[in-house]
Amino acid sequence: MPQFIDRRLNPRDKSLGNRMRFLKRTRARIKEAVDKAVRERTIGDAAKGGSVSIPTDGINEPMFHDADSGGDRSRVLPGNKEFVSGDRLDKPKGGQGGRGRQGAQDGDGEDAFTFALSEEEFLDLLFEDLELPDLIKASLKDAKLAEPRRAGYSADGLIPNLNVLRTMRHSLSRRLALRRPSRSEIERLETRLAEIAEAPETEALKEEELRLRVELKRAKHLQRSIPFIDPIDVRYNRFTRVVVPRAKAVMFCLMDVSASMGEREKDLAKRFFILLHLFLKRKYERVDIVFIRHTHEAKEVDEHEFFYGRETGGTVVSTALEAMAEIRDKRYSPAEWNVYCAEASDGDNSGGDTERCVELLNEAILPTTQYFAYIEIADRDISSHWSGGDSKELWRGYADLAEAAPNFAMRKVSNPADIYPVFRELFARQREKGTP
Repeated sequence: MPQFIDRRLNPRDKSLGNRMRFLKRTRARIKEAVDKAVRERTIGDAAKGGSVSIPTDGINEPMFHDADSGGDRSRVLPGNKEFVSGDRLDKPKGGQGGRGRQGAQDGDGEDAFTFALSEEEFLDLLFEDLELPDLIKASLKDAKLAEPRRAGYSADGLIPNLNVLRTMRHSLSRRLALRRPSRSEIERLETRLAEIAEAPETEALKEEELRLRVELKRAKHLQRSIPFIDPIDVRYNRFTRVVVPRAKAVMFCLMDVSASMGEREKDLAKRFFILLHLFLKRKYERVDIVFIRHTHEAKEVDEHEFFYGRETGGTVVSTALEAMAEIRDKRYSPAEWNVYCAEASDGDNSGGDTERCVELLNEAILPTTQYFAYIEIADRDISSHWSGGDSKELWRGYADLAEAAPNFAMRKVSNPADIYPVFRELFARQREKGTP
């Protein structure tokens, strides 16, 4: 009796088809829930999947039900001592079970439906309407790597590469072409000879028996001489090494760590850097990160030192830009790497240094950079779209640059809830911005 083993990735007692249809039907609702969840999560949980809650309004599938009127109906109702037919019942107050219409936080008047998303599904929904700026206009730099690719079949190879389906197909074709007798044909001849042996002997049966024995002998000889699988039938999967491009990017994280940058400012900067890193990893197969922190001087550090180091001092932003350009020239040639940069600062800078920063960006950095995002950590009550006349020096110096350079953008953030909206604004799809 054959045994079948289900090795499909679809979980047991789950329907992948139904799940995909549900995601497609409620995608807008789930997308809103994912965006809300990102704003409320901690840094460590930013990229994880998990459960999201959406209103139950509109998630039910169509179904057949009885008509409200018409037809023959037969009902059995429990008796009671208080009501008779025609009595009007008051609506229950407060509802029973669930949250009811009064308890719905989103105003939809429906209970919440909790839906679990995998990490891959969560990130797909998180970044589905975002893209790298000028991704079509700017060609992706790549490194050439050799990878094994399928290249047909061969008559020799290793056992792990044996293609059973192709081998059996060749075996069947050869046996049909050579007219190899099947087991059922031999069993049919043997069964008929057994019936003749038990039947009364006649001249016709003797002739048939002689003919069947000759035919049976020939069939067995052909079956032995024509094997079920011959070495000429065996086929192996053939692989060849093909040089393929591998898109790669480097992400420079620049942050001011002077005395004016407290824990709140560093935490907001960290949230933006993590979102940018997750986004780049969705677009490139390899992403390197370079952390540069600066006071009156800049240096490359590791991630822990970048966010938690206690070194303080004055503020000279140009030192970080110079360090970035130097590291890029030494290790990340723009001819081979896609260069991205995110700078976080509270906007303070030494007098006269802002002009040097603008000069460096114009001449040494922006011409070879895919995208440069400047995030200014503002006071708690400052909006991300605010650009008043008393902006800080670095913001005023970058303002003209942002209008002239299409690969340079700047925004202000004042609290964790601003991070994701600002990120979405910076990396919105070109068609949403009104550009071709």
